[in-house]
Amino acid sequence: MADIKPFKAYRPCGEKAQTIASLPYDVFNRQEAYEKVQKEPESFLAIDRPETQFEPDHDMYAPEVYQKAHDMLWEKIEKGDFIQDEKPCYYIYEQTMNGRTQTGIVACASIEDYLKGVIKKHENTRADKEEDRIKHVYNCEAQTGPIFLCYRENRLLSELVSRVKEVDTPVYDFTSEDGVLNRVWVIDDLEETETICRVFVTIDSVYIADGHHRCASAVKVGLKKREENEGKVRGKLKSEYFLSVLFPDSDLMIMDYNRVVKDLNGLTASEFMDKLSEKFDITEEKEQVHPENKGEFGLFLEDKWYRLAIHKEIVPDDAVEGLDVSVLQNEVLSPILGIGDPRTDKRIDFVGGIRGLGELENRCHKDMKLAFSMHPTSIGELFAVADAGRLMPPKSTWFEPKLLSGLFIHDICGTI
Repeated sequence: MADIKPFKAYRPCGEKAQTIASLPYDVFNRQEAYEKVQKEPESFLAIDRPETQFEPDHDMYAPEVYQKAHDMLWEKIEKGDFIQDEKPCYYIYEQTMNGRTQTGIVACASIEDYLKGVIKKHENTRADKEEDRIKHVYNCEAQTGPIFLCYRENRLLSELVSRVKEVDTPVYDFTSEDGVLNRVWVIDDLEETETICRVFVTIDSVYIADGHHRCASAVKVGLKKREENEGKVRGKLKSEYFLSVLFPDSDLMIMDYNRVVKDLNGLTASEFMDKLSEKFDITEEKEQVHPENKGEFGLFLEDKWYRLAIHKEIVPDDAVEGLDVSVLQNEVLSPILGIGDPRTDKRIDFVGGIRGLGELENRCHKDMKLAFSMHPTSIGELFAVADAGRLMPPKSTWFEPKLLSGLFIHDICGTI
């Protein structure tokens, strides 16, 4: 039973949406964020990455940095760059990228559902990354970047969303800097909002697709607020809920998340290929290798592409160990290349599929020795791992397009 609530979002005035909306804070490094904000000072990235308002060598985690984020956000609201809807609403958020459309419902999800496992995760989080967003949310008194959630498609929700899109006019309709068409509709009809709420109550499980750190941080802020306000207020705190966009699984596409490795761990190329041949059928290819099936991998080594097909008897019948990312780690990266922990080993890096296989070749010409192209993890595999209460290896999924920040803000002060 998922507790998914409508809320009174702060959102940009219509004409400012395209100027304000930004790609999420974590797709930029510090220098990229600084340069973008210098070029586009109205971008919401200035609030999501408030260190851009200080000198480049300023401590980006200092208290005054988070205070600056708070001040900029509420100054924008006070001067009218944002409006707040008068009653709790759901919102439809549609994104179209390369001819493919995904449509989600913007709402607030319950931290209690996260704690009880109704909202399921498939990745570990890092304390340092959590701490940054905890401070950002707590000091801003608002959540500014939505968590990307998904659920098994529900016919009633799909029909309602389609009907709203056909009948109503979007409040936002613009193409963002990454070439994605973004459109937003407001659902403020009481009958429709009650229907959405009731349908979500019938959904047993919701899954975090992307944004594990933001989700964990929002939950910890909510628990902190719960402790601070115990016995002091009546009603449910707004901080008991976190900003989310919920997509049906049928709309989503997971892209490949590829690997590049710095060296052959002391082996010659010939020795390395001999070891691979014990576990894979190997075919040299004339073109870049996009693996077409589960259990296939592309290898780029010494300016040649190879297709690797794992011997099927090697692959375990297990939700986690049977994943391609696990097979590569357990059969190649660890035993042959000596990469025991890909989270910390500096000899490996990860390249999102959105960058294309040409980026793998570029890295091998620049700072790496070999690259592996991956078959994407499926949404079904993600659900199976999460349902089993297990965790995927790092860098198992890459979702596109990214959800923009600054289109919806959920303030966490006071009660519902």
